[in-house]
Amino acid sequence: MTSPFPDSPEERRPQPVDVPLLQIGGPGAPAMAPGSGGGCGDACGCSDAAAADSPYGLDPLDCGLDPDLAALLAGAGLDPVQVEDIAHLAIEEDLDHGVDVTTVATIPEDAVSTGDFTAREDGTVAGLHVAEAVLSVVCTDEFEVERHVEDGDRVVAGQRLLTVRTRTRDLLTAERSALNLLCRLSGIATVTRRWTDVLSRAATAAAADATRAETRVRDTRKTTPGLRALEKYAVRCGGGTNHRFSLSDAALIKDNHVVAAGGVAEAFRLVRREFPDVPIEVEVDRLDQIEPVLAEGADLILLDNFTPDETAAAVTLVAGRAQLESSGRLSLENAAEYAATGVDFLAVGSLTHSSPILDIGLDLREGGHAPDTDDDREEVDV
Repeated sequence: MTSPFPDSPEERRPQPVDVPLLQIGGPGAPAMAPGSGGGCGDACGCSDAAAADSPYGLDPLDCGLDPDLAALLAGAGLDPVQVEDIAHLAIEEDLDHGVDVTTVATIPEDAVSTGDFTAREDGTVAGLHVAEAVLSVVCTDEFEVERHVEDGDRVVAGQRLLTVRTRTRDLLTAERSALNLLCRLSGIATVTRRWTDVLSRAATAAAADATRAETRVRDTRKTTPGLRALEKYAVRCGGGTNHRFSLSDAALIKDNHVVAAGGVAEAFRLVRREFPDVPIEVEVDRLDQIEPVLAEGADLILLDNFTPDETAAAVTLVAGRAQLESSGRLSLENAAEYAATGVDFLAVGSLTHSSPILDIGLDLREGGHAPDTDDDREEVDV
């Protein structure tokens, strides 16, 4: 069956809250018009209606970033204004209202250098354009970038990812903030890729069984505050899919909701009555809870801490009447065993809350030589 839950922010976005968050340095926001969107979706740079629906009266692509860079971010499902804000926050935190004292003391103001962002280990890259956004808010002059790979590409230790030529002071001032985001997002993409590789092999092994769903890994809301959109983007770069982006995207009835409402069925009815068009997922921790949930019309059932045998029994019991998602007890070692049951999704919170970084470094070229290949060279206007 087709999932009513979004795999990407473009597929479904929530109704807006009454009071939008203000972008850093942005104008005061007027009251949001009914039906206008927020975040990634109808009111972000991914949509032609973005300018008309913006609560700030601005086109989200009309930010301080280079228009081509903003377009690349929007094309990846990211809000360029939000990315620019994150870049500003990172730099402001690192400078703390001062200057990079080491760089200012050791580097002449007019010095220009070429630096290579280089993978120190094998992995999957994500966040290259985000790193460019950090450079864009720091660089006082135009800088030249040369893109050797794209987000989602597998890379090996020693491989150059991005080459930048600009004022040396700017490059070194931006270095740590750019790497913090790039390494973090690439780490998430790398771990996600390990899960998708395991599930892909499991799907290939089960290809003869046409009745079995292909199991997909997806994230949760266990993300770093302020970085959810970027971290969920990194999951997509690793081949995973996204669960809900916010509490307003879809309903997930968990044990505490059941206790507060007086039962699973009552909690389900209350949500359906208040939000008739919102997809509803219900958590169960026993097989005997599944039929009552199905009777209420759940779109998706979360199997909490089910063993592989219990999961297989649940798949047989549901028989396609709803989608099933496994949560808890999951690891790379047993992912294929769960996939063999035919469950639709594996919910893996550790993708975003526990993935180690991918080690990436910035190396200045001796003598400040200009980029020497023609992979994808572009001058970025700041």
